[in-house]
Order: sequence, then C-alpha cells, then structure tokens
Amino acid sequence: MSARLKLTLSYAGFVTLAGTLLLVAVLAFYLYFLPNGWLTTDGNFWINRRVLVRAFAPFMAVVLVFLVVFGLLGGWVLAGRMLAPLTHITDATRIAANGSLSHRIRLPGRTDEFRELADAFDTMLARLEAHVAEQRRFAANASHELRTPLAITQSLLDVARNDPERATGELDERLRVVNARAIELTEALLLLSRAEQRSFSRDHVDLSLIAEEAAEALLPLAEKQGVILETSGDAAPTTGSPALLLQLTTNLVHNAIVHNLADRGTVWVTTGVQPGTVVLTVENTGEILAQPLVSTLAEPFQRGTERIRTHHAGVGLGLAIVKSITHAHDGTLTLTPRPAGGLRVTVRLPATSVLRRPR
Repeated sequence: MSARLKLTLSYAGFVTLAGTLLLVAVLAFYLYFLPNGWLTTDGNFWINRRVLVRAFAPFMAVVLVFLVVFGLLGGWVLAGRMLAPLTHITDATRIAANGSLSHRIRLPGRTDEFRELADAFDTMLARLEAHVAEQRRFAANASHELRTPLAITQSLLDVARNDPERATGELDERLRVVNARAIELTEALLLLSRAEQRSFSRDHVDLSLIAEEAAEALLPLAEKQGVILETSGDAAPTTGSPALLLQLTTNLVHNAIVHNLADRGTVWVTTGVQPGTVVLTVENTGEILAQPLVSTLAEPFQRGTERIRTHHAGVGLGLAIVKSITHAHDGTLTLTPRPAGGLRVTVRLPATSVLRRPR
C-alpha cells in the first residue's frame, strides 16, 4: 500500500473508533446513569432499556457508516495535501539521478519538517554539483598537465631518431628533467587523492615540531635563494597523520621561499594555540597580491606570480594539497594578502591535550 492509502486508513480508523467510543458513552449514560423509573410530570412515563437499545442501534449504525465514509474521503484529501511536498522531493531526486544536478526543489510555504528536508536536499545538490564540477575541472587540468611532459618527451625522442649523430648528453639531461617533472606531478596527484579519501591513521603530533622539521629541511633552499627563514611559536598539539602534516607544512614553507622577493626576502613560520584549535601561520614577503587572485591560489593547477627561480616551477598543486590535507584533518585554511606584499597562510586544526616536547 502507498503511504497515502496507509494514512487514509489510519485517519478513517481513528475517526470511526472515536465516534464509536462516543456513541457507546452516550448509550451507557442512558442505560446506567438515568434512573430506571424516571417519571414525567404527569407520572405516566417509564424508561424501558430494551426499547431504548433497539431505537438507538439503527442510529448508531448510520452514524458509524457516515464516519467511515467521511474518514476515508477526508483522510484521502488530507493525506494528499500532507504528502504533496514529498512529490516535489521525489521528482527532484529522479532528476538528480538522471545526472542533472542543477535542479532545485525550492519548496514554498512555512518552515516544517518537509521544508527542512527540501532545503537540506537543495544544499546537498549544490555541494554535489560544485564537487562534480571541481572534479571535472581537475580531471581536465590534470590531463593537460600530464600531456605536456609526455609531448615534450615524444618530441625529444623524435629529434634523437631523426638525428642519430647528435650528442646525447643534452638530450639525456632534458629527458631526465621532463621525466622528473612527470614523476613529481604523478606523486602530487596521488598525495592529493590520498588526502581527499582520508585514508590515513591519526596519531598525536605537535605541529610546532613538524614546522621546525620542515623549516630545517628547507633551510638550504632558503639560503641558496637568499631568503631569511624564521621559526617561532609554542607547542601546538593536535591529531592527524604526521607524514601528511609534514607535507602540508613543507608545501607552505617551500611556496613561501620560492614566491618571494628576488633579494633579501623573509619567511616567518609560527605556531600557537587558540581556544579549541592550534594555528600554523606561514608568511612571506613578495609582490603585492590582489584578493581575487589570492582566493584562487588553493585551486588545483593555479599559479600566482612568477617565481624568482624558474627551476622551482612546481606542478601547481602545492596549495591544493595543503587545502585537501587541512580539510581531511577537519581544519580550515585561510589565505590573506599582506599589505606590504606577500602572502599570509593560516592553518587551523582541532587541538588536543598538551604534548611534551622531547628534550
């Protein structure tokens, strides 16, 4: 049976039961609460209970039949009106199942359970549509980025085949660089996929120690680029994957070094604790950035200003990986342009109990 028929039968049964109880109560009142010898003013009328029951029974049958018919018709109409919003939700579900995620229910009327369900479904469709669009855009960009090194490799091999007498040293070096870039891009894509799937175990970590480790690993690069790298802050205990959080911090510090002033730039790495969260902040000097550009830097394959060293071009996934790892750890990522130039990146993660630093 359909939900509408079930509700109709429920309404009709309730109305019939309530009417039956009411009629039985009236009959009981006449039979048991009125005196059996109740006289009129002239003293000639006596109550006969058998006659009363016989006279009242046909009336009860007619009333009950009316209640059943009224309950069925009224219940069918009321059930139809109550379930009408579900029809709109079902239609929207079928449309979404056919691949059209742009459709919205936009259920009118006052706020009730059906309205809340429709609004929640619209919100889910909006997020799903945005996620699918982002995945399609990511797939298109990834295909383009992967095709570039393969096309370059093919061109170099064609040159070598057409000119066998050419020296192979330069060709080998260029092939090595192109192959390294393809491997770097593939590893970045795998890391991004791992972070988005949240396929990692969580351990207690101190974000300040991870920041120090990343800064120490990238200190030679900073010195080579002429960038001053400064770290400071307090213990920042949280839970997550130490490897992914190290990758997050390394990406941020590496970007801050590479996207910097050509002469005497500075990178600041700080950690701290706020109520309920731990904070990692990476700031750097550099060119003045516009807010519309900054808002797109965390998208895959988006690149900001020109780097000061072309041999650190990257694959355009650094901040996208940072964003994915942050969300996988239930955190937030904020990118803010510095008024004096450069970028401030703030990562907030859920805090845990205080960890002791190893001596």
